[in-house]
Amino acid sequence: MTITEETRSDAAPAPAHGRTSVRAERRTAAGRQPARSQQTNDFFELSSRVKDAGLLERGAKSYTGRVVALILAFAVAGAMLVLLGQSWWQLLTAVVFGVLFTQVAFLSHDAAHQQVFSNGRRNEWLARIIGNGIVGLSYAWWAKKHGKHHANPNTIGKDGDIDPGFIAFVPEDAAERTGFAAWFAKRQGWMLFPLLTMFGWALHVSAVDAVIRAKKVKHRRAEGALLAVRLIGFPVLVIWVMGPLVGLVFIAVQVAVFGVYMGASFAPNHKGMPVIPKDAKVDFLQRQVLTSRNIRGGRVIDWAMGGLNFQIEHHIFPRMPSANLHKVKPIVEEFCRQKQISYTETGLIESYGIVIRYLNDVGLGQADPMECPLISQYRPRD
Repeated sequence: MTITEETRSDAAPAPAHGRTSVRAERRTAAGRQPARSQQTNDFFELSSRVKDAGLLERGAKSYTGRVVALILAFAVAGAMLVLLGQSWWQLLTAVVFGVLFTQVAFLSHDAAHQQVFSNGRRNEWLARIIGNGIVGLSYAWWAKKHGKHHANPNTIGKDGDIDPGFIAFVPEDAAERTGFAAWFAKRQGWMLFPLLTMFGWALHVSAVDAVIRAKKVKHRRAEGALLAVRLIGFPVLVIWVMGPLVGLVFIAVQVAVFGVYMGASFAPNHKGMPVIPKDAKVDFLQRQVLTSRNIRGGRVIDWAMGGLNFQIEHHIFPRMPSANLHKVKPIVEEFCRQKQISYTETGLIESYGIVIRYLNDVGLGQADPMECPLISQYRPRD
């Protein structure tokens, strides 16, 4: 699905990091700044409502229970690792570690978005320490990549998450493929979850490559040391406790679970939603809402997806603590209804079906932008 019509705004709203200024809106109303377009005013109106509800306030207290639970879970997993020794029951331990590493990745994601502390430096170091040292992902690499995604979600040439790779995300990329690549593209939707078993390896390799080769990496030595502890120290510990055979299988299972869990949590959020041409001008609020998909399911899904199931709210307010996303959802949903902006929410299994069908359609060159009912949202409003 590709967005082909443009909505122009006279002034760009807050950038992807989510800072807003209600005072700026009031100055505009007083005539001391140029008038904003209706679409930009919509964004500031919504921001004002959310701020008045006190949902933008950051604080580590909302993360205390989550951190304590993770510490206790790692203590249990560590005890399993030591006590089970060379038993093949350790593969269950591998699954537990795969889940826990992903849960820590969610926490690192929140810290990278400045959600945990009111102090930016503390957030940065929390994301760096647990991201590199526990998850095995480079904070610098993730922050740069993810920042571009938030600024231009599902935008061709600007969002690295839909850049051409092993999987094609737009028909034009699939059409250029020949031989095995073309054969694979036609079936890529069905291959998504098998491919995710390798996703964890790809993430670790990208992290190491970025720390070694990227031109600018803040605190490169610290990131390198932390990655070494996680990506060398942990496997050495595992093999020492379990022996080479069980240890190597343990590592393979753990990384596979991590990759599938990470991919299965991020894929439903934008894949199969409208894709924006590189030069299209779409206002901030509509760009974030119309390219994002929420996943319903209650507190179980909230925990399992680390708050990423509220993808629409997260993209509008990326600095909002994830614990507040379910609280702001009714406000955003009602606001979108009032402004006639399509708000997309599905079940988890349904979302996977949508993603698989979309990827297969892309590979077959059948992704028709006019099939998407959201296109009408991009017609200028009076």
